[in-house]
Amino acid sequence: MALFDRLAESRIEEAVARGDLDDLPGAGRPLDFDDAALVPEDVRAMLRVMKNAGLVPPEITDRREAHDLSETIARCDDDAARAVALRKLRALELRIAAARPGATIDPAYRSRVLARLR
Repeated sequence: MALFDRLAESRIEEAVARGDLDDLPGAGRPLDFDDAALVPEDVRAMLRVMKNAGLVPPEITDRREAHDLSETIARCDDDAARAVALRKLRALELRIAAARPGATIDPAYRSRVLARLR
C-alpha cells in the first residue's frame, strides 16, 4: 500500500504545482466531515439520533477494544498477562469477522477456537 500512497501523493503534488487545485469549490474552508449526502436518508437519521445520544455502533466499540488490546500486548512485559490479552484479542477478532455481511466461519474451526479460549 505504501507504493500506492506515494504515487497518490506524487500526483497530488504535481497537480498543486500546476495550479490544477487552486479554484476548487470550498477552497480555503475546513472540510465538513458530517456531510452524509451519500448515505440513505433513513440511515442518516438513525446515525444522527445515535450520535446525539452518544451511542456508538458495536462494530466501532469492538474495533476500539481490539486496538487497545493490541497496544496492551505490545507494551506488556508479563507473559501471563500478555497471553490473556492475546486470547481476548483473538476472540474479539473472531467476533468482528463473523459480524461482516456475508461472512461465514467454519463451525468446526469456530468451536476449536472457542474451546482454546476457555
